[in-house]
Amino acid sequence: MKRLLSSTLFALLLFTSPILLAQEARTISLQEAIQIALDNNYQLKQAKNNLELANESITSEYADFAPSVSSSLSGGRSTGQQFIADRLSEPGLNPFVDVTSQSISGRIGVDITIFDGFNNILSLRASQQSKVSSEESLQRAKEQVIFNTATRYLQVLLDLQLLEIAEENLENSMQQLEQVRAQVEVGSRPTVDLYNQEAQVASDELAVTQQENGLKFSKLVLVRQLQIDPLGDYEFIVPETEMEVTQSVGHDFSLSELIDQAILNRSDLKSEIADIKTLEYQLQIAQGSLYPSVSASASMSSRYSDQYSLPGQGSVSFSDQFFDQQINRSLGLSVNIPIFQNWNRMYNIQSSKVQLKNAELSFDNSKLQVIQEVTQAYNDYTSYVKQLEASEKSRRASERAFETQQERYNVGSSTLIELSQAQANYVEAQSNYTQAMYNLIFQEKLLDYYLGKLSGDSVEF
Repeated sequence: MKRLLSSTLFALLLFTSPILLAQEARTISLQEAIQIALDNNYQLKQAKNNLELANESITSEYADFAPSVSSSLSGGRSTGQQFIADRLSEPGLNPFVDVTSQSISGRIGVDITIFDGFNNILSLRASQQSKVSSEESLQRAKEQVIFNTATRYLQVLLDLQLLEIAEENLENSMQQLEQVRAQVEVGSRPTVDLYNQEAQVASDELAVTQQENGLKFSKLVLVRQLQIDPLGDYEFIVPETEMEVTQSVGHDFSLSELIDQAILNRSDLKSEIADIKTLEYQLQIAQGSLYPSVSASASMSSRYSDQYSLPGQGSVSFSDQFFDQQINRSLGLSVNIPIFQNWNRMYNIQSSKVQLKNAELSFDNSKLQVIQEVTQAYNDYTSYVKQLEASEKSRRASERAFETQQERYNVGSSTLIELSQAQANYVEAQSNYTQAMYNLIFQEKLLDYYLGKLSGDSVEF
């Protein structure tokens, strides 16, 4: 009975294992893949940390407008000869006496900058522009992650389509093989046709194996981009593409408008503009070091000593000393006029000017780079539109040619070589059309990336 129960459980386990494994496969859509990549990408996390640091810098600059407050409390104990003036009034007494004394002193002070060449104001504005730069850098990093994820997802979809074409071609070849074998057996076809078709089937099987390997590699690259478990089982949803491509072919882009849009929207250009403004404020800060600075201070201090006494009263208590008799208050105003500091200030000014000029030159170069990228993407897009139209015509023509050769071969008016050639042309035309379709989709996303339009909210094929 136990053996029967164990065998039954083992059989159930074997039967349900494929079902359980199939249930573990995770289905991921394009939008989900983009969100996963945005959540897991380490470079985005670093950019977010830099943005948080920029926010803290602004808080620190605001705090610089407030006065600085400091306090101190110290105590001491000393032993040694001390001069006591009261002992001079009594004959025969030595005014120097070995004494052990204890003392406590405390102080609280407030300092505030009244004028320092507008350094606080300029530093605050520089920090604000630095935050803008960090925000735009984060946005561009997001766009980069979105583009990379969409590109790798697109490659997976392309390999899936090519695998389907290869499998369909293999199925047709195997059906043709069965037909040729039957015709050879009845003597209506020569034996060489059977050998040729068997070789064609073997070649098509190899093509399927190669496409399967290419699909596995594309999935591995996509999984790496998502930074998820590479040993997991994932299924990627195939969206409708032909409708999207048909709509995109009708787009009428203007190159000049695309360039203006890219210069206006690109986050990396916005980040560089913010960096230039930051350097402009830093130059003003360096120039402000030539101005005098004005500051004010206020302090209050007190002390207690066990050697303190008043004539005729003896020692004074801690409370009377520390909170009344030994309190000192002070107010101060200071003006610092820079005269000569070994040319350091002038060097800092010149260094800030050079950094600003270099940043402006870098920005001009970036604009030229953007213009080049958009122009090349636009030219490639128009080229891919024409390629798609041509490949669509070629696919339809080769399909009709293959169907015609199939009918002619069935009635004995065509050779197997002619049929195989027509089939190969049809498979090649299908692959060319699929690749042209995905190339156009990719080029659209590349154009959106160069225009700074990839937000991640609605990236579709």
